Order: sequence, then C-alpha cells, then structure tokens
Amino acid sequence: MATPLSDTPLSPLKTVAVVGLGTMGAGIAEVLARAGRDVIGIDISEAAARGAVATVEASTERAVERGRLGEQERGEILARLRTSTELEAAADADLVIEVVPESYAIKQQVFRALDAIVRPETILATGTNALSVTRLAADSARPERVLGLHFFNPAPAMKLVEVVSSVLTAPAAVAAVTDLALELGKEPVAVGDRPGFVADGLLFGYLNQAAAMYEAKYASREDIDAAMRLGCGLPMGPLALLDLIGVDTARTVLDAMYAASRDRLHAPAPILKQLSEAGLTGRKAGRGFYTYEAPGSATVVPDALTPVPDAARATGRTVRSVGVAGSGTMASGIAEVFAKAGYHVVLAARTEEKAQAAKARIGKSLSRSVDKGRLTAEAAAGTLERIVPAGSCDAFADVDLAVEAIAEDLEVKRQLFATLDKVCKPGAVLATTTSSLPVVACARATSRPQDVIGMHFFNPAPAMKLVEVVRTVLTADDVHATVREVCAEIKKHPVDCGDRAGFIVNALLFPYLNNAIKMVQEHYASLDDIDAAMKLGGGYPMGPFELLDVVGLDVSLAIEKVLHREFRDPGLAPAPLLEHLVAAGCLGRKTGRGFREYARR
Repeated sequence: MATPLSDTPLSPLKTVAVVGLGTMGAGIAEVLARAGRDVIGIDISEAAARGAVATVEASTERAVERGRLGEQERGEILARLRTSTELEAAADADLVIEVVPESYAIKQQVFRALDAIVRPETILATGTNALSVTRLAADSARPERVLGLHFFNPAPAMKLVEVVSSVLTAPAAVAAVTDLALELGKEPVAVGDRPGFVADGLLFGYLNQAAAMYEAKYASREDIDAAMRLGCGLPMGPLALLDLIGVDTARTVLDAMYAASRDRLHAPAPILKQLSEAGLTGRKAGRGFYTYEAPGSATVVPDALTPVPDAARATGRTVRSVGVAGSGTMASGIAEVFAKAGYHVVLAARTEEKAQAAKARIGKSLSRSVDKGRLTAEAAAGTLERIVPAGSCDAFADVDLAVEAIAEDLEVKRQLFATLDKVCKPGAVLATTTSSLPVVACARATSRPQDVIGMHFFNPAPAMKLVEVVRTVLTADDVHATVREVCAEIKKHPVDCGDRAGFIVNALLFPYLNNAIKMVQEHYASLDDIDAAMKLGGGYPMGPFELLDVVGLDVSLAIEKVLHREFRDPGLAPAPLLEHLVAAGCLGRKTGRGFREYARR
C-alpha cells in the first residue's frame, strides 16, 4: 500500500527530469541547471537531445562573454545537464516536467509510462497551456502528485510561471514546486485548471480577434501589428506573435478554450484552420501570416501581400496651417505636435481664456522637454510662437487642415463639424480624433463629406507615435493621402482602418480588458495575479487593471458598450463588475478608487 501523501515529506526537488527537448524544454533545462539542479533531459530524438545541449552551451558561452557568468560556473552548469532518449532515465527524479506536443494522447502516454518508472513521491508536472491538468491527473496512478507548471517562452528570460492545481492536487506538491519556482528566480502565480489559465486565457482571445480582423480585410497585417505595438506599447504585434507561437498551437489552445467557455470570441478564426492545414504554421514553417527568410528564421521578407509604398498612392493636398479645436489634454498635445513640426497652428477653444490656458499648458510641456535635453530653448520658443490661441473656430477660415479634439459626444461633434463646414475654406481637410464614434456621422453633418476623415491620436500625443487614419465610404482618395503625408511630416506612424467601432486598437484592447474583469468576477484569479501574469508572461507594459484605472472605468465602459452595440456579440457585453463600479462612482485614479484605491492628491 502506498504511503499517504500527508505522511510523505516531499524531496527538495534536487533532481529534475525534463521530458521533451524542443525550444521550451531546452530553456527549462537551462534554467534548472543554472539554479543548481541536476537535470535529466529526455527526448526520443537524439538530434533534439544534442540540440538542447548545444543551446545551453551557446547560451552560457554568451553569458561568459558578457561577464554574467564565470568559466568555472559555466562548466558546473553544463556538468549538471545530461540527456537520454529513454524515459527510464527519469527514475531518480524528484520532479518530472513534461513539455511534449499539445496532445492528450501523447501526454497521457508519457504520464502512464512515468507511473511505472518514478518513485511514489515524485511530482509530475505538465507544461501544457491548453489541455486539462485534471484529465491528465485522473489518468495517473498518483493524481495527487500531478499539477501544471507553465513556463513562458523563452524560459530563461521570462519571469512568470503559472502553477496549476487540479481538484486532485495535494497542497504539499503545489508548495514544493512554488518554492522551486522562487528559487529559479521566477514569479509563480497560483491558478486553477481551466484552458489558457490566466495569461494565455487573456492573450489568445486577443490574438484570435486580431486574426479575425485581418481575415475580414479590415486592416493589413502590418497595420494591425504596428497599431498594437505603437498604440499599446506591446513588444510584438498579434499576427507576428501568432507566427512565433505557431498558428497550429494557437488553434489548439483556442479549441480547448472554446470547448470550456462556448464564448464565440474563443472559437478559432477560420484563417487559423486554413493556415494550419496548409502547413503555414508560422516561423517554424517559414510562412504563416508573414513570409520568413527560411524555416525557423525571424527575418520577414516581402511577399505578395506586402503593402506598396506611399509613393504609389494618390497625391495629397498642400497643408501649411492647421486648426485644432479643443482645449483639453489631447487638443493641446496635438497642437504641440503640429507646431513642433513647423506648421502654423490656430488653437481654438470656447473662450479666449481657455485657449490661452491650453497654450500655457503647451508652454509647460515644452519647458519640460528643454529641461530633459530633448529640445533646445530656441526650438521650444519657436514652437510656442507658431501657436495662435483663439476664442472660436471662426479663426479657422484659412487653415488647410482642421482637427477636432473635443468631448467624445457625437451630437457635440456634429455641431462642431457643421460649424467647420461654414467656416473653413473649400478644399480644407476636416479631421476628427474620435476613438469610438462613427466618423461618417461627423462627415454627414457637413456639405462636404468627402473632405472628412478620422485622425485618432493616442494620449499623450507628443509621445505616442501611432495615428489611426480612419476613412469612411465617402472620404476622397486625396484626403486620405493628405493625412498620411501629414503624419509623415509630424513623425507619426499612420495605420489605415475603416470606420467601425474601436478601429484597430480599441477593438482589440477593450475585449481583452473586459475578459480580465470577468476572470476577477468569477473569482478565478486576483487583480495582482492577473496584472503580474500579463506583465511578466505577455510583456505588457501595464497589467489590465492598472490600465483600466488609468484610462478610467467610465471611459472603458462607454467603449465596451459601443463595441457591443456595433458587433452584437454576447462575449463583448460589458462585465457586470465594471458596470457596478462605475455606478458606484469608482472610476479609477481620477476618483481615488477603481479596481484599486489610490492616495488622493
């Protein structure tokens, strides 16, 4: 009779076997060896085993060259790593981590074989990010010893490790691997057993929507990726990330998520199936959403879908002077951007005093840039001189481009565009900076809808490089060309998108934020664990709840409602928890309380 788990002291996990020596397995083996563990790398392929050793040798050699590791220490690390093609080599392991392909059949085969090989107290960990840990544990002879240990790629660099418990997992096993993760220099996050866990559960829904957006020909792959990198500060765009992860892997994860949630947002976009079945699985195949120099290469090469340069587009209209309507943070930031680029700017507010205050705000911003050495005092003075404050839009009579940056209220915007229609000269381009309202509704308030376009800047405008260029079905080609040329002059990166709710960034960002709220609402994970998971596992500059509190919960709710109305998808309905917080006046940092509490200034 086996000794009860509660009576068996767990070993300190000194010897660890890693089954599966692909990229992830080799990375985990390196992390363990660097942390002083004896590592047994196991793979049925001798070439994979040799490749794993070579990877660790090369990585540690680079560390020596950079002064991060001594030669003797490197030798000790390499001595702690041995490989085998036989699963029996795991017999003496205190912990076995399997990272074989994402297939129940393959993983179950490995676990059943291990049952007959390892000691009764050995912990068995699966590296799955999509399959049920509970199901794998139930098939094991010792289900209490089975758990999930989900590292992120590349394992040596990424700090997050998700420790996944099933209803069968013994707390002692969880504690042992959590302590190990801490000793490896990782940040362990405890999660329950559901497809995708925390990080991938949020990440893959977002990736799926990006794939669907591209499949619908709403925006180019390059513009979708640039929008999320530049608009959200992400390390990679979603389609490039799908290629890195593997299109087939993403499809497997999403299938598992959809089977559990039945949320249409998790149903794999058809293009993922098409690419997978065609063998176009991403970087590893040399082609996925992008085409690569060779299989396994990270170098993207031009293909038939690569956009033509702007030189092949229509010629834009001449723009020398710009009118900016509004006196808030966005309006003053946009005026600063144009004036820095050499344009003469008329900054119009509802009163002369508000316009003067907005100009004074720009002066302070420029002074900060001078203090930080980003701008000379002469350049700052010249920028400020090019800005003329005005108490009404009547001052826009001679501008070549009028940019509206007022409150996000459609009726107010329509009234302003009716005014611009009367005031601005024929041929002037009229642009709205709306982030969620229909641009065509602003255009229809004028007698020249062909001259109206969206220019969605991101906050703070002087720092953020992205501008979403939103053309309606009525926008003239030369107006579109004009805005792209102006973006180049002001050193912004334009991305083209159609006139639908959320454009690119908000249409992908806010469902992700909403899904994070649902995780908390369902008591699956804490605010801190979710924020940590996305920063450490996804490379996000802010966790979803940090970002929600910065954006404002009322603003976030308004955007969620717009997306839900536009697409009528139940999965886009705002999370009730978000609605409750807004109703309670908890709007984020600006009110001192949102998902977290903040010290009042």
